[in-house]
Amino acid sequence: MTSPANPRPPLEAQHFQVIVIGGGINGVAIARECARYGRRTLLLEEHDFGSGTTSRSTRIIHGGLRYLEHGEIDLVRESLRARGRLLREYPHLVHPMQFVLAWNSKGRRSAFAIRAGLWLYRRTGARNLGRSITEFEKKRLEQSLDAGHHWSLFNYEDAQCEFPERLVAEWLLDAKQAGAVVRNYTRVLAVNVAHGRVRGVLVRDQLTGKEEPVEGTWVINATGPWADRLLQRSSIKTKAPMVGGVRGSHIVLQHFPGTPGTALYTEAPDGRPFFVIPWNDQVLVGTTEVPDSSDPAKTAASPEEIEYLLGSVQRMFPRSGISAQHIRYAFAGVRPLPFSPGKALGAVSRRHFLHDHSEEGAAKMISVIGGKLTTAAELARACVQKIGIAPQGKSGMALVAGESMDPLLDHWVLQIADAGAVSESTARSIVEWHGKRAVDIARMALSSAELRAPLCPHTEHIVAEAVDAFSNECAVTLSDVLLRRVPVAWGSCWSDSCSREAAMRIAAALGWGEERTASELETVETERAALLRKVPRGRVNFEAAAD
Repeated sequence: MTSPANPRPPLEAQHFQVIVIGGGINGVAIARECARYGRRTLLLEEHDFGSGTTSRSTRIIHGGLRYLEHGEIDLVRESLRARGRLLREYPHLVHPMQFVLAWNSKGRRSAFAIRAGLWLYRRTGARNLGRSITEFEKKRLEQSLDAGHHWSLFNYEDAQCEFPERLVAEWLLDAKQAGAVVRNYTRVLAVNVAHGRVRGVLVRDQLTGKEEPVEGTWVINATGPWADRLLQRSSIKTKAPMVGGVRGSHIVLQHFPGTPGTALYTEAPDGRPFFVIPWNDQVLVGTTEVPDSSDPAKTAASPEEIEYLLGSVQRMFPRSGISAQHIRYAFAGVRPLPFSPGKALGAVSRRHFLHDHSEEGAAKMISVIGGKLTTAAELARACVQKIGIAPQGKSGMALVAGESMDPLLDHWVLQIADAGAVSESTARSIVEWHGKRAVDIARMALSSAELRAPLCPHTEHIVAEAVDAFSNECAVTLSDVLLRRVPVAWGSCWSDSCSREAAMRIAAALGWGEERTASELETVETERAALLRKVPRGRVNFEAAAD
């Protein structure tokens, strides 16, 4: 792996008040919150920030309509409040989305139960976020659905974060600006425990191979599905596993005849809920629930899951002609749900839990179990309270208070277009992923035509965004940029040739030699192939997601 241009200062002999292990959405939120309250904080991530469970989610910001079935009204209320905050504070990343709940007469839930659930959902705090689906749109959708069933369509509102990786990047910057030290590609070999309490961690810098002991007062295990593995490496024994890994798989489809223009929430043939969601100029279908105790970094959708998801969509839209050829790729992640033996997977709580390891002889260590994308900031506040910090006032750094989203974004677009001498469409693309920081990127782009060049012919995103990711957002490899900081490689038109084009253009701007460029390109192709699995025509087995 290529070392960053600026060598990272050593950690050895430093002391931190809080060491957070795990750089997903939860770990970054916790580090950000601790640093904002003045604690000297270290954030450690073995791979890249946001590269694990966070990047493999269904990418919706929701209250959890299905949680009502299990009586978790408090979780729904908390999630809806969190959704509202994210919509206000990050209007460029979190957008209102209209959902349609499609119910047919053969479903497991009655129409009365659905109406009651939606009434309770709205009463709990799910205010109207935008326009509702029109009768014309509803009729058109009904005509596309399986004619062998009688369909009833119900409107409700939630939100979408197309790229939670970008939310991680913004919170990471907040944490750094508040004084946190953040390190990706740093493996925690063990948590050091002595005399009944944690004393710090032993880490290995994956870029240099150097091992360093680091002292810490508190250690927060926010590694998600890797939580039990960290404890095992550290000889911290719990009575039972803390995490019951559950794999959630998705397929991403090309648009097909009858593609719904709104998000669809419905039941698969076995009664399990699933989503069909417009996403990134494609269609995201998911998710499954399969027990998975394997290495979360290597998890992949099984052929059976692909068939299940594809078959569910085919049954919903029988006249669409959907086939495996419409699948752009599949991806999967492991949810770190609480270990709940004997309990139905769909009934396991999505609530977060904070486990204090004092009884296991590791006082001052907390493990984070569960949680979800929507409530990461709430989890962080609970965590800082758990370790004795008393938050006051509202959390988060609202971009602009009291302004509506659309005029605000439109104002930024015009400002960025003027500042960076780029087209309005490019300016809008930059604003949608970088918010107010788009101004700094535009000013950088103004300095040279190389920086204003698109990353590839199919995108409005430009080289300056990639340079900024290396300079300011802790990107180490080209994969960090193209899959997470400027995540164009998830796009409908992205191919190996796009990766090569982007690598060459970024290399020219950063002065990379041929060897560095080739190495970075190989890293992109390898990681993308492992993350985004492609289904070849006429076969179920997967190949790399290279076109």
